[in-house]
Amino acid sequence: MAYSGPSYGLSRECALKSAAKFSEERASQCLAWIEAVLGRSLGLSEEGLVGQEQFHEVLKDGSALCELINALKPGSVKKINTMKMAFKQRENIELFLKGAADYGLKDQDLFQVNDLYESKNLYMVVDNLCSLGGCAQKLGFDGPALGAKQSTANKRQFDEETMKAGQSVIGLQYGTNKCASQKGMTAPGTGRQIRPDESTSTQR
Repeated sequence: MAYSGPSYGLSRECALKSAAKFSEERASQCLAWIEAVLGRSLGLSEEGLVGQEQFHEVLKDGSALCELINALKPGSVKKINTMKMAFKQRENIELFLKGAADYGLKDQDLFQVNDLYESKNLYMVVDNLCSLGGCAQKLGFDGPALGAKQSTANKRQFDEETMKAGQSVIGLQYGTNKCASQKGMTAPGTGRQIRPDESTSTQR
């Protein structure tokens, strides 16, 4: 990005690892999904896949993300900041993240403000949007779909009689010897015969 200088050492290594995890295909799918949900264009170029710079520029101010969460759950963000000041744009991202958490995303599905605003880990933003799309399907959103639908809990209730019956069942992992034992096969102190085809004593 034009506003950030070159990175060196560990910072450069982290930046390269982050860039390697960024999928242009998934990023393009995320932005196409946002456009479909909002019903408007984000100003993307028509040629090829979306790279990191364009992905960052489109979402950096957080306004499109706030519109997105409001489309999924109306009223999630009461007021979207339209001013170009950095702290207002960062506030938009924070409001989106709070709305996403309230919508049903887990902590591990969220990203940090700097991951997007300072383009630190854009792949985490992509992951977040895919998780959001899956959560939307799970909650019955009937609009455009993105990502895999999240699974729902399938809790089973058993009565007390069934639970007690299960306690008396021996699991297969314990194995069985079909009630066989070595009882009576050897007298106390007798050496163990490993190979029955050989004599236990050797004549010299």
